Amino acid sequence: MSANVEQLENGRPPSDEQPSSAIAGPAVRLGDRIFRGLSAWSGAFILVVMAAIAAFLLYRTVPALQADTKNFFTTQEWFPDNTPSVFGIAALAWGTLLSAAIALVIAVPVSLGIALFIAHYAPRRVASGLGYLVDLLAAVPSVIYGLWGRAFLVPHMVGLSSWLDHYFGWIPIFNAPGSTYQATMFNTGVVLAIMILPIISAVSREVFLQVPRTHVEAALAIGATRWEVMRLSVLPFGRSGIISASMLGLGRALGETVAVALVLSTSYNISGHILAPGGNTFAANIALQYGFAGTVGK
Repeated sequence: MSANVEQLENGRPPSDEQPSSAIAGPAVRLGDRIFRGLSAWSGAFILVVMAAIAAFLLYRTVPALQADTKNFFTTQEWFPDNTPSVFGIAALAWGTLLSAAIALVIAVPVSLGIALFIAHYAPRRVASGLGYLVDLLAAVPSVIYGLWGRAFLVPHMVGLSSWLDHYFGWIPIFNAPGSTYQATMFNTGVVLAIMILPIISAVSREVFLQVPRTHVEAALAIGATRWEVMRLSVLPFGRSGIISASMLGLGRALGETVAVALVLSTSYNISGHILAPGGNTFAANIALQYGFAGTVGK
């Protein structure tokens, strides 16, 4: 009774029940502790698995590195079964980074344009359909891109390669006299760009859709054009998301296997001429040389 009187004096209705927070509090705190523990355990388990994989690979690699008679980081040849063994990752590292860089230079601007159009320019129905299409392209297997690139795209890239050589041959990377080659690093980068474009577009689109509507409306209210709204409100807000999307696309470009193996000619040389044939990547070399693996390091 005294509690009800105090509640009336304080302007609150009387109640014979305890607050729900007082009843559910211990249970909620227990659930939070359990969830926090499970989350921490899951994250730690993933790190332990990754460390175990790295340790296993390092353990199995040491005998092969001991058998190598050249510098593993600066040698361009790849002849592990020769007597003595001669192999290094210099050419593979160069080809991997160069092809991924070409893919990012091409894919990132186009992906941002697609994401901005879907998020802020296209009508709702059109944006919904384009969003589904982008998500579908992101799920296409790599071998499909590789076969399409080798059978259709690469033969049609000869004209563009010749044009780049003719008008921009004064730039070293485009200097390839009589450039009619197909299995080039440039064509490989274009195929990789098409592969990672849906991934970057999908992630960037979701980030742009999270921009507060008040930011956009405030910019429009002070007379900003649509592009100024994108440049001053949308892009700065989504900068971290754009970087994350680009890193996700970079990861796929660096680790792509089948498409690169189908499009790029295999050679172990370092060249900055992207319109000339040659080059290789880590993933493609593993796929192509796995069947010829010898006994080095076993």
